[in-house]
Amino acid sequence: MTKKIIGIIILISSYTLSAQQLTALSYSGGQLSTGGSMFKVDSPGSKRGLSYDEIKGTPYLDKTFSPARFIISDKMNAETAPARYNAYSDNIEFLKGDEVLALLPENPFTRVEFTDTKQVLVKLNIDDDLKGYFFEIASGKNSLYKKVKAKFNDFVPAPNSYATDKPANFNILPPTYYIKTEKGFIKRPNNKKEIIEQFPEKKEALNSFLKENKIRFDKEEDLKKLVNFLNQ
Repeated sequence: MTKKIIGIIILISSYTLSAQQLTALSYSGGQLSTGGSMFKVDSPGSKRGLSYDEIKGTPYLDKTFSPARFIISDKMNAETAPARYNAYSDNIEFLKGDEVLALLPENPFTRVEFTDTKQVLVKLNIDDDLKGYFFEIASGKNSLYKKVKAKFNDFVPAPNSYATDKPANFNILPPTYYIKTEKGFIKRPNNKKEIIEQFPEKKEALNSFLKENKIRFDKEEDLKKLVNFLNQ
């Protein structure tokens, strides 16, 4: 066997080992379920804990586990695992073998990128309002983040025999948007004055852009278009 062939074999073996190391998340996280056990929510109305299966609706934007890259900001390599976002607990759950685990609050990952859907979750810890996981809608010098929450509405027993019980349910709330600039965050932008205050040097250009494009601050695509314009 020639030295060239031996070198190729070593290179392939090294690549295979490296790839294998990235196919499973080494981070253990917190255990949520083992085998067939289900997640539960405390329900004072039911006087017990309710499993997710007993609650109408879902805390997930997508219940399916999808391939995701877990990224630490100061490292080049990323680890991978099937994952999903729980909008009720504001946490990222992932599969490790047959177990469903969750990232603990002190986890080292700053970004989770879902490779199929291209969605990106960024972990922030700025203040009470900007803490947890946010979807990154646009990135660059200025970025657009979206917060999605699921609300748990407890079981309400019927007040009398003529009424019916109100079952417990999850409700996905309307998203909240944040624009990150070099000066800080514009929280819940809802008018052009807030934008121009952050970018006074672009006042004329912004006035023209907002008017010509009929930008609405409650539409994600419009906000994305605005942030991309600010990044030009």
